[in-house]
Amino acid sequence: MEDLVNLFKETDSFIWGPVMLVFLLGTGLFLTLGLRGITFSRVVYGFRMMWRGRAPEPGSQGQTSPFNAFSTALAATIGTGNIAGVATAIALGGPGAVFWMWLTAAVGMATNYAETVLAVKYREVDAIGNHVGGPMYYIRNGLGPRWKWLSVLFAVFGMVAAFGIGNTIQANSLAQTAEVNFGVPPWLTAAVLAVLTFMVIIGGIRRLGAVAGKLVPFMVVVYVGGALVIIGVHIDRLPAALALILGDAFTGTAAVGGFAGSTVMAAIHFGVARGIFSNEAGLGTSPIAHATAQTGHPVRQGTIGMLGTFIDTIIVCSMTALVIVMTGDWSSGRTGAALATQAVGVGLPGYGRAVVIFGLLLFSYTTLLGWSYYGERLAAFVFGVRAIRPYRFLWIVMIFVGAMAQGQLDLLWLIADTLNGLMAVPNLIALLLLSPVVFRLTIDYFEAEKERRAP
Repeated sequence: MEDLVNLFKETDSFIWGPVMLVFLLGTGLFLTLGLRGITFSRVVYGFRMMWRGRAPEPGSQGQTSPFNAFSTALAATIGTGNIAGVATAIALGGPGAVFWMWLTAAVGMATNYAETVLAVKYREVDAIGNHVGGPMYYIRNGLGPRWKWLSVLFAVFGMVAAFGIGNTIQANSLAQTAEVNFGVPPWLTAAVLAVLTFMVIIGGIRRLGAVAGKLVPFMVVVYVGGALVIIGVHIDRLPAALALILGDAFTGTAAVGGFAGSTVMAAIHFGVARGIFSNEAGLGTSPIAHATAQTGHPVRQGTIGMLGTFIDTIIVCSMTALVIVMTGDWSSGRTGAALATQAVGVGLPGYGRAVVIFGLLLFSYTTLLGWSYYGERLAAFVFGVRAIRPYRFLWIVMIFVGAMAQGQLDLLWLIADTLNGLMAVPNLIALLLLSPVVFRLTIDYFEAEKERRAP
C-alpha cells in the first residue's frame, strides 16, 4: 500500500507540476486576450443576466433555468477548498499566495466563460429527452468524430474522479466535522447524508437545480456575511493585510512564529494550485451543469458561467484569506481547516467557530450534490443512459464508504487529484482548438446587442 501511495504521489506531483499550471494559466490568458477582456468589462452584464435567469427564457430549450444551472455548478465548485484549501495555501506559501490565487481566478473567468459557451453551443438531446453537454460533447461535436477518443478519455477520468473529490472525500470531511464538533457518530452522519442526497438526486437535474438555486445563495450569504463582520470589526488591519499579501507575492515571506518562511515560487505554486482546485476553471466540470440551462444563446449563459469563478475565488475564498491574514493567525504553524477555524474564532469570539463549521458542513454537502450530476452524466456518455440509475445507487453506497473511513483517504485523495489533472488536458486542448468559435460567437452576440440598443 505504501508503494502505491508513493507512486501516486510522484504521478500527482508530475501532473500538477509547473507544466500543467502554465498550461492552465496560459489557456486562461490566451482566452482573456482573445475575448478582448469581456470577462472583466461584462461582469455587471453577467450579474444582470444571472438575475434575469431566475426564470427560463421564453421559447428556449433545456431542463433548468439559467440561474439554477449556475447554482448547480456553483454548488459543486464551492467546497472545503474555499476554507481548508485557502488556509493550506497561506500556511505553505505565505500571504503572497492569496495574490496568485486572485490572478488565477482573473484569467480563469475567461476559461469558465469559454467552457460554458461551448457547452451550450454543442449540447445535444439524449435518449430520454434531456439536454446534455460539457467537454465530452464539445470535443466530439465541435472537433469531429476523429476526436471522440479524447472525449471518452475525459469522461472516464471524470467519472472515476467524481467518487473521490466529489463524494467520499466530502462525506468524510462532513462526518469528521460533525463528530469532532457535535459528537455525532460517523455512521449516523452517513445515514442522514445518504437519505438527504438520495431525495435530491432521484429527481434528476430539475430537482437538483431547484435545491441548489435555494441552498447555494443562502450558504454564500451566511458565510460571506460572517466573514465581513470579522473584517468590519478589525477594519483597521485591512490595509496592512492587503499590503502584506501584495508585498509577499513578489518577495516571499520570512519565517515568523510557527511559519517556516516561503519563497516567491512557493507563493505562486500554492496560490495557483489552490485557486484552480477551488474554482475548477479548466477542469471542464461546470459546463456540464450549464448545458442544461433554458437559454436562447450560448454567450448569454457564458456571461453567467464566468461568475462562478468570480464568486468562488474573488469573493468566497477572499473572505477566508482576509480573515486568516488580518487576525495574524496565518503564522501559527497550523494548516487546513484547523487554521481557518482558529483564525475565525479569534476574529469573532463565540460565533466565529460556528461560521466555519457551518461552511464546512454545507459546502461539503452541496459539492457532493453537484458532483453527483457530473458523475452520472459522464457515466451516461460512456455507457448510455441506462447507467444513470446504477451510478446513483453506487453514489449513495460510496457516501457510507467515505463517511466511515478513518484516516484511509490519502490514496483516494491522490487518485482523485491525479484524475482531475488528467481531465484538464483534453478539455484545455479542446478550448484552444475551438477558441475561434468562442470568439466569433461573442463578437456577433455583442455586436447584435449594440445594434438592438441603437436608436
